[in-house]
Amino acid sequence: MQNTATPTHCPYCALQCGMNLTPVPDGGVEVTERADFPVNRGALCGKGRTAPAVLSSSVRLTSPLVRSGGTLVPATWDEALDRIAEELQRTRAEHGPDACGVFGGGGLTNEKAYTLGKFARVVLGTSQIDYNGRFCMSSAAAGGIKAFGLDRGLPFPLEDIPKTGCVILVGSNLAETMPPSLRFFTELKENGGTLIVVDPRRTKTADQADLHLMPRPGTDLALALGLLHLIVAEGRVDEAYVAERTAGWEDARAAAMAHWPEYVERITGVPVPQLREAVRMFCEPEAAMVLTARGPEQQSKGTDTVGAWINLCLATGRAGKPLSGYGCLTGQGNGQGGREHGQKADQLPGYRKLDDPAARRHVAEVWGVDPDSLPGPGRSAYELLDALGQDIKSLLLMGSNPVVSAPRAAHIEERIKSLDFLAVCDVVLSETAALADVVLPVTQWAEETGTTTNLEGRVLLRRQAITPPEGVRSDLEVMHELADRLGVEKGFPTDPEEVFEELRRASAGGVADYSGITYRRLAEENGVFWPCPTQDSDTHPGTPRLFLDRFATDDGRARFVPVSHRASAEEPDDEYPVLLTTGRVVAQYQSGAQTRRVDELNAAAPGPFVELHPRLAARLGAAEGDPVAVVSRRGRAVAPARITTGIRPDTVFMPFHWPGEGRANTLTNPALDPTSRMPEFKTCAVRVEAVKS
Repeated sequence: MQNTATPTHCPYCALQCGMNLTPVPDGGVEVTERADFPVNRGALCGKGRTAPAVLSSSVRLTSPLVRSGGTLVPATWDEALDRIAEELQRTRAEHGPDACGVFGGGGLTNEKAYTLGKFARVVLGTSQIDYNGRFCMSSAAAGGIKAFGLDRGLPFPLEDIPKTGCVILVGSNLAETMPPSLRFFTELKENGGTLIVVDPRRTKTADQADLHLMPRPGTDLALALGLLHLIVAEGRVDEAYVAERTAGWEDARAAAMAHWPEYVERITGVPVPQLREAVRMFCEPEAAMVLTARGPEQQSKGTDTVGAWINLCLATGRAGKPLSGYGCLTGQGNGQGGREHGQKADQLPGYRKLDDPAARRHVAEVWGVDPDSLPGPGRSAYELLDALGQDIKSLLLMGSNPVVSAPRAAHIEERIKSLDFLAVCDVVLSETAALADVVLPVTQWAEETGTTTNLEGRVLLRRQAITPPEGVRSDLEVMHELADRLGVEKGFPTDPEEVFEELRRASAGGVADYSGITYRRLAEENGVFWPCPTQDSDTHPGTPRLFLDRFATDDGRARFVPVSHRASAEEPDDEYPVLLTTGRVVAQYQSGAQTRRVDELNAAAPGPFVELHPRLAARLGAAEGDPVAVVSRRGRAVAPARITTGIRPDTVFMPFHWPGEGRANTLTNPALDPTSRMPEFKTCAVRVEAVKS
């Protein structure tokens, strides 16, 4: 263990807040402030402050486990690795390479994500790889690519937010999901700017808003179209910008004009005067931004919804200009980098498309393989999970807990149980790992070095601060050992910097070009923004602000995409008359696999709940804290009632961090967006019942 503080980054959300890890006398480390990092300037939420608690051997795995006689029992590393290799080889021999599935996670470092994609395609020869980041911002990615030719969560740094004139924040509760980022919005208001929050709940973030719009869940698309209609009708379109820097405006305009304000009010429940006020607040300043998050994106029409909000920015000249633009607030720690370098079913490193012959040739040359040997695109995340035990017989899973996090979770749990073989690499014995045939204990953030890419597109270096416990190995070591056992002796190094050097070459010339970034630069700078290509002489500075000169399309113009409102995949009816929406609470993270092992966080958020309006509670005869059941076409969840006027009367809310009878994702709908393949987590039809004692 080092004797001085190690500068590094939080293991949780996509802010990737800077922190120092300082040794303590009785062993381990404590988190201390790192004020030099511009994203959080020393501030941390409770999850970041308590992150070292999960490093303790008392809460994490320290030995491989192998199922014997129906029970997971300790085993040696050789026994565990041999078993995995034998089962994967058997599956390939009996059913073909696509019978082997690989499922990754948005918390894996760039080096791990890159190696996992390479392992799937080179060692296993399977097309069946995706990751839980598909559930995070795939709709925003698809919408950004359609409009701008490139997807990066934010095309500008967070530090630009306080300097703009107005921000529309759609479907994000930053006060609970990314608390350190809220200071940028506080500074926005201190500087005279305004904040509009779009959310069906009166959240802690909505409390900060100058204007809070409360649409019915699943109607964000109609809301954006209604605002664009008013922008046209009130003569607020930046005609010169549209003519100079965009294409496709006439079709998008025609689509928006079919969504007149009174029609949009009927769909969304947002009064026309509020629509007009939102347009005024957004259009009057010289600069403005729209930021979306999971609310509008986790819908079966999420890509179109993102497109509608982008159209709003383009029509008003609020994209590709200083202090203006559309951005997506990425959720997972490395959700951005995780898809850029090969975990996603249709992508190769550098954000290259797997079905592009030139991309295949480039990456195959770096990997030293025949381009024709690389499989084609595979299934998206939910479709892959749904095929387990059917087309897919064996699964290697790293850094994900779909038993809790996947939509229609009870069904996915059954699909996982139906596999011939499941191997899981994780830090803790998650609910999914508990079902595995082999579980491998792997290193985590403070015990290894690697890079992540935060929501700004800022590539960061996480530094190793402590030695991992005996019996724990890195994911890179796992893939090296498995590749060797499966007949690929070279190409899977265990040193993360060596992996990153290969990633640089593989990404060179791609959309997400990291070739000009080195570990040395990352150690000396507060991150480097991609794209950052290699230059012959001067070092490329990175690109903190995109699109200022041209968009990443063939002709440099942004594309309007004409979209129209359509209903959600599942609307309320007499049997299921209420809408369910889901989300997070400040003290827990994602499936809770790690945060539910921290006493301080559990004290703050001990379990699930159902948030409902007093009128709905009165109809049920439910009081605060009474157990209520929420029932959908997919299952039933039970949790205590939390009664508040801060939610629409036609809507209930549940956080999704817990397993068991309060598992919110038992209820959610796996209906998929046709472009992004994002499931519709954010809205489904339910009924709510009082639970008799």
